[in-house]
Amino acid sequence: MTSKNPGLADLGWTSFFQSQISADDLSSSFPVRVLAVHRGHLCVAGDGGEATIPSYLRDARSEEEYPTVGDWLLIDRDTHRLDRVLHRASLFKRRAPGTGRKPQLIAANIDTLFIVSSCNQDFNVARLERYLILAGEAGVTPIVVLTKADLTDEPEAYAKAARALRRGLLVETVNALDPGDIAAIKAWCGPGQTVALMGSSGVGKSTLINTLTGAPALATQSIRDDDRGRHTTTARSLHRLEEGGWLIDTPGMRELQLTDTAAGVDEVFEDITALAKSCRFSDCAHGTEPGCAVRAAVDAGTLTPERLARWRKLAAEEAFNTETLAERRTRTRAFGKMVRSVLKEKDRMKRS
Repeated sequence: MTSKNPGLADLGWTSFFQSQISADDLSSSFPVRVLAVHRGHLCVAGDGGEATIPSYLRDARSEEEYPTVGDWLLIDRDTHRLDRVLHRASLFKRRAPGTGRKPQLIAANIDTLFIVSSCNQDFNVARLERYLILAGEAGVTPIVVLTKADLTDEPEAYAKAARALRRGLLVETVNALDPGDIAAIKAWCGPGQTVALMGSSGVGKSTLINTLTGAPALATQSIRDDDRGRHTTTARSLHRLEEGGWLIDTPGMRELQLTDTAAGVDEVFEDITALAKSCRFSDCAHGTEPGCAVRAAVDAGTLTPERLARWRKLAAEEAFNTETLAERRTRTRAFGKMVRSVLKEKDRMKRS
């Protein structure tokens, strides 16, 4: 290992992680943090500097037990092989793209999430809500950062639309190329702090990282004629910030499926959740049932049909993705039994 590297406290080591290791653990191993994840190996840093180690974990039983960027690990002093992953203070994950149901880890041990969008056609309320749900489920403070504010005459209109998504939501409009313009978000980037950037491709994440780190660490690509950017970042990694903290970048995500985020959905849509408690029936589907407080709010104009539709979609998606294979098989068998019963009854009536 090299010697030029920050200490554990600078890397984000806290009493939460210290409490998980004993004196016996430290006699045979030492803690490091994952800076980057590559196929088959990890880039890590600790008191001794930086190193590259195999990512193999002998006792891992599921995808969530393998290390991801931001994780704290214990490394064997003799072999420098991974011993175990410490319990995480926070974890971002999603359902992997495609038809499978396997979760995909995004980043761990984040203090603040910068949700990056831009003041142009890429601004998407539904996409912002998804990121807010992830932050809420992980217990991480979200801040919406709207880039390219210098390219529009009405940046406040975009900021207002973002603030309406959640009570007390912090929103900053910036020109990511101007170091002075991002002073407001630097307050979250101090020593020992870890922030993450999430957002779709082309919203200016790489430019924002370059400005926050004070160096052209990442390549950037110009925006296309249709306002949609070209994908630049392809791997998650941890970058040192000028203010002393750390930043985890994530690739632009074309598909962000939610799983195990029921609490996050309820938090982002707390207005609908509160209304549902006032419905006449506890199992109200908020359709044509009498005494539905949610439908009454739509009729009164205090809840937009579009927001209700987005809530329905996200709640259904979360429930579907979280459902276990055993639960799905049970539901399928019950449905099949009901269909067979109906067909049998129809056949009996024809014969009578």
